Amino acid sequence: MRARIYRPAKNAMTSGMAKTRKWVLDFVPSSAREVDPLMGWTSSSDTQSQVRLRFDTKEAALEYAEAHGIDAVVSEPKVRKANVRAGGYGENFATNRRGPWTH
Repeated sequence: MRARIYRPAKNAMTSGMAKTRKWVLDFVPSSAREVDPLMGWTSSSDTQSQVRLRFDTKEAALEYAEAHGIDAVVSEPKVRKANVRAGGYGENFATNRRGPWTH
């Protein structure tokens, strides 16, 4: 069995960092998905593709993979840029602004 260990990226639709702190172990699909001709649903006979395990640390995920004989590949997360403004969009409407806000 092959698996991938990674930390999920931040959701692009929000500024929050929810569900990005833990490491995830996903199994690589062993068979291709098929389209059901009658209903048009996508299905697969591979039940391992439904399994997603979460771990607090990368080391814990690697230990689990080694203990269960899983060939795992680790994908390191990309570092976020440090030049993100402190206040963000809400700072435009703050009451303690230095100057008037106009278009």
